[in-house]
Amino acid sequence: MIMAMKERGEAITVLTAYDCQMASILDECGVDVLLVGDSLGNVVYGFTTTLPVTMDMMIAHTGAVVRGSEKALVVADMPFMSYQVSLEEAVRNAGRMVKEGGAEAVKLEGGRNVADRIKGIVAANIPVMGHVGLKPQSVNTMGGYRVQGRDDEGKKVIIDDALAVEEAGAFAVVLEGIPASLGAEITEKLSIPTIGIGAGPGCDGQVLVVNDLLGLSRVNPSFVRNYASLSSSVSKAVSAYIDDVRGKRFPSTDESFS
Repeated sequence: MIMAMKERGEAITVLTAYDCQMASILDECGVDVLLVGDSLGNVVYGFTTTLPVTMDMMIAHTGAVVRGSEKALVVADMPFMSYQVSLEEAVRNAGRMVKEGGAEAVKLEGGRNVADRIKGIVAANIPVMGHVGLKPQSVNTMGGYRVQGRDDEGKKVIIDDALAVEEAGAFAVVLEGIPASLGAEITEKLSIPTIGIGAGPGCDGQVLVVNDLLGLSRVNPSFVRNYASLSSSVSKAVSAYIDDVRGKRFPSTDESFS
């Protein structure tokens, strides 16, 4: 589906989803891909990084998203240490995402260092989306959440990683936290779709964390655009509810059984 969109020059829309209700709304809106991101560690569980996220968490949330969607492609993140230990374990865990969670594809971070994992998972008939550039699961070795590929050496590393992901058999690759010019250059070099997040407008598609898009996050990265301010709307609604309950205005007779 998204390969055909790249060939037609149609921009690909991707949003994260973590539960059935939100997945249903996004699916009805026509979002092309729902990513069950390990970012749920931050936005759902309150972790400071994605590192504590487990396979069981990802499988549970993936199942909820699958039950709420009908048309969108559902891709599930492989969490930290679910594919790094061995090829056999990577394939087994990817299989769990599909068999137990219902995912249609999985996503894992890395380039040349995980090429064999991508090949093995694809050989098991499980589609793989890659992820290069800024890799949140590598936050401790990358020195924090910093833009990658600003110098010639860093640029070459990311290009080589993206090419390795494509060669290994991935059907698409996320480009995160890189200069816009590099995002456009990689998109031109690859035959598979690129999905940008903080990688400029030259990618084949874009992905955002849905909580950021809706204005539900306390802090937003500079590449985020808030399309709503739901945090303030929720606060107003809850405050009104509290006032009505304390003022004995809720429930009214219309909201009570006779």
